[in-house]
Amino acid sequence: MELTLTFKSRLFEHCKNEIERRIANFQYAMLDAQESANSEDKSSAGDKYETGRAMSQIARDMNAKQLQAAKLELSNLLLINPTAAYIKAQKGALVQTSSNQTIFIATSIGVIEFDGFKIAVVSPEAPIAQAILNKGIGDEISIAQKKSTISIIL
Repeated sequence: MELTLTFKSRLFEHCKNEIERRIANFQYAMLDAQESANSEDKSSAGDKYETGRAMSQIARDMNAKQLQAAKLELSNLLLINPTAAYIKAQKGALVQTSSNQTIFIATSIGVIEFDGFKIAVVSPEAPIAQAILNKGIGDEISIAQKKSTISIIL
């Protein structure tokens, strides 16, 4: 498969769905932890009860933080126009290098498999994005001490 704007739009939707799935999982885990805390039976061993409630509260708080981070990731992703084509690597660009690395500068999802491509979906602040930002087709880049050139920007 070749990289096209249609491919980039489908990749964008895939990333959006992945983040929405994460949000749903964090919401469920947060509610589950809250229900667990609320349903702790008060026993004659009060410390055991308090410890269980505290652990459930910690789990709920951790999931709440991850939920907020995922919501921020989604809002950052939604600022991108997936049908826009770029001349230089920037937020929203899909970049392929001469060493066949494919990078979508969008949000922090990590490396994913999509339509036979291994794609690094990274935020503009990620080191790999910093190495290619504002570079154009044919520009030399260095990622993980390996030199290559940018061959495609969408």
